[in-house]
Amino acid sequence: MKPSDITSKKTVVIGASENPGRYASIAISMLHKKGFDVVPVGLQKGTIFGFPILINQPAIENVHTVTLYIRPEIQKTQYDYILSLHPARIIFNPGTENPEFEKLAKERGVETVVACTLVMLSTGEY
Repeated sequence: MKPSDITSKKTVVIGASENPGRYASIAISMLHKKGFDVVPVGLQKGTIFGFPILINQPAIENVHTVTLYIRPEIQKTQYDYILSLHPARIIFNPGTENPEFEKLAKERGVETVVACTLVMLSTGEY
């Protein structure tokens, strides 16, 4: 992948927290190390690996990927917000699988992937 391909894949990580041991946090770190533009979004303000955690459904432009680290029942309150970001792709990480939201996203032309962001990054499939 060319560097320009990486930088054009701005990734919003939904479910970010200051806990560096959480999978969302590990994904933020790995995305950054691999050169991706990453935007952490969570329930509480804070900082993770030097990135501010944004709250309250912030407006974010030029989003390529949204990677989810929130349970399906919490996702319901985020459907409109996530789709308003106009991502090209939504990744449903293990434990976040949600056929209802996948269907809504696909109806709006958004690619959905049920996979682990960490594995995708490790294997070059991201």
